[in-house]
Amino acid sequence: MSRKHTAALVGNPNSGKSALFNALTGARQKIANYAGVTVERKAGRLTLPSGEPVELLDLPGAYSFDAASPDEAVTRDVVKGTFEGEVVPDVLVLVLDAANLEQHLVFAQEVLELGRPTVVALNMVDLAERDGLTLDPEALSEALGVPVIPTVAVRRRGIAELNAAIAEAETHADEEAHTRWHLTLPERRLSAKHMARAAILSRSARHTIENGVDRILLNPWIGPVILFGLLFVIFQAVFAWATPFADALEGGIGVLSAGVTDVMAPGILRDFLTEGVLAGVGSVVVFLPQIVILFAFILVMEASGYMARAAFLMDRLMAGVGLSGKSFIPLLSSFACAIPGIMATRSIADPKDRLTTILIAPLMTCSARLPVYAVIIAAVIPETTVGPGVGLQGLVLFALYVAGIVGAMIVALVLRSTVTKGAASGFIMELPRYQLPRIKDLAIGLWPRAWVFLRRAGTIIFVATIALWVLLSFPKAGDGESQLDASYAGVVADTIHPVLEPVGFNREMSLALVPAIAAREVAVSALATTYAIDGEDEDLAAQGVT
Repeated sequence: MSRKHTAALVGNPNSGKSALFNALTGARQKIANYAGVTVERKAGRLTLPSGEPVELLDLPGAYSFDAASPDEAVTRDVVKGTFEGEVVPDVLVLVLDAANLEQHLVFAQEVLELGRPTVVALNMVDLAERDGLTLDPEALSEALGVPVIPTVAVRRRGIAELNAAIAEAETHADEEAHTRWHLTLPERRLSAKHMARAAILSRSARHTIENGVDRILLNPWIGPVILFGLLFVIFQAVFAWATPFADALEGGIGVLSAGVTDVMAPGILRDFLTEGVLAGVGSVVVFLPQIVILFAFILVMEASGYMARAAFLMDRLMAGVGLSGKSFIPLLSSFACAIPGIMATRSIADPKDRLTTILIAPLMTCSARLPVYAVIIAAVIPETTVGPGVGLQGLVLFALYVAGIVGAMIVALVLRSTVTKGAASGFIMELPRYQLPRIKDLAIGLWPRAWVFLRRAGTIIFVATIALWVLLSFPKAGDGESQLDASYAGVVADTIHPVLEPVGFNREMSLALVPAIAAREVAVSALATTYAIDGEDEDLAAQGVT
């Protein structure tokens, strides 16, 4: 047994590599980018049974070494040892989806062609059993010529056995034994079918149930209606479900502000805390429930397997503007933030499709705009219903998001007709199985997203709000003069207000746009701080803004 320094997880997308990586490495992970590309490099430390540390790489999912995207190119080059600056992995951990064995065995044969030390992790065997499949890992191991370890990564089943197999992995016995892997693609597909049949001892009729569900959800007429109905429910819920939590947060901030006012003596420090910190930053924090609810729905769609089906449904609509369904998921990710949405475009094979998607991603309504939209809607739209369970405010929010989508599609059509003109690309996507999302996984996914929002509130928004408070507070107003008129911020407002007055902006709104350059949410805290200092809190509350 040779000494191992590096191991790499390789496999198709949706094979459970990331869950297996987390199970093998725990919290000992480091995320960066591969040199020269925007593809994420995810590495962690794996400890073998002997106590020897090994660097474990979670390579991007790939369907073939004949790379059709930057992700697949990185995986190919790292595995083959041609990626500059990366060492050749000593062991390859080939991750296969037990319930989708035939398709995953096609790429597995390409990996085995390399003749490198390889261990197969037959992952998600619990879902295969749920689907009525009974597998024979020994038969599969004999067919592939490498160890096969059944695993359930999310429950840490088989992890110890896989760890031991990695430690014992050796190069294939001889090259001639694996010349059979050097096949054409049709031959690989036929071989994968035979190996899968040999490894599956029995199967039940559960697949027919999922196929029946897909016949409804993927129907070209019914499917889009269900999708847009779901999106409508999401935006209704963003307002309806978040209201009690937002009210509780707002009430808590109000109590805290009143407590500070009662305890502290009048002066600049009390004004700083009540009018600057609590009025400014607190006005943004109260929108945390709405953002969490929006992210929760997106995570449920991803975890349940519906997100990929939504992309399939959108392929026909996207084709009308020169894109494919692969652009849908990056654009939907842009509802959270345009940056991860742009990063997600690396899975798009066609470079012109990729560039077009990158250019329109910022046009999608990201979570930073949600507090701004919520303020405007609460201020000008009455809290009434237009039908059973349909609130007018939620309907307007849905319309704003749809307007952003329509605008992005128009821009995409123009770009594909001019700058990125070219033939439309095809769309192939593996549809994952339906799963019931686990509460723990949703909580793990929600926490970093909520933390990013709170961190922005505690850094960018805090700094911008305090800077605005200082400009609003000095110099002090004289008798009969408003603080805004006397302050440095008032000078700025007077300068830019004439430009924005034709569109109905008053001085306070004009001033709020300046710090919002740093982050969109700052516009909300800037308005709250400006009105707090200018003594217009009651007017703002009457409009439903505070």
